[in-house]
Amino acid sequence: MHQVTIYSDGACSGNPGPGGYGVILSCNGVRKELSGGFRHTTNNRMELMGVIAGLEALKAPCSVTTVTDSRYVVDGIEKGWARRWKASGWMRNSKEPAINPDLWDRLLAAIDRHAVRFTWVQGHAGHPENERCDELAVAAASMPGLPEDRH
Repeated sequence: MHQVTIYSDGACSGNPGPGGYGVILSCNGVRKELSGGFRHTTNNRMELMGVIAGLEALKAPCSVTTVTDSRYVVDGIEKGWARRWKASGWMRNSKEPAINPDLWDRLLAAIDRHAVRFTWVQGHAGHPENERCDELAVAAASMPGLPEDRH
């Protein structure tokens, strides 16, 4: 199994507003950058999309370390919230629906194809790959003709 590190970040100009995600995939000294955006979205959706885009870009099952500055994403997976929400029909509790169930479902499906471990890093603290992902995300959010975020 290939050892891959995925660095990801999301950005949004306004929340909601135009947003983007940036991703770096690194494996055996080879790096690939990915980015994308939507014209009306939220920061949390872009944080999720960054990780999803990285995992969905992998062509075979891999051992993956995912590095992100999003507590929302890390805690949603590592603390089991997303799987619990899914098992409860995408409800956080008896009265509150989970937010972003479409993306959490995609993320869970992508995780299940790989052996994934999540690592949190402080955002905007000089981590080179996290800073680059932020640059990619901000640039993607400002591209003309961004598609609609259909959710």
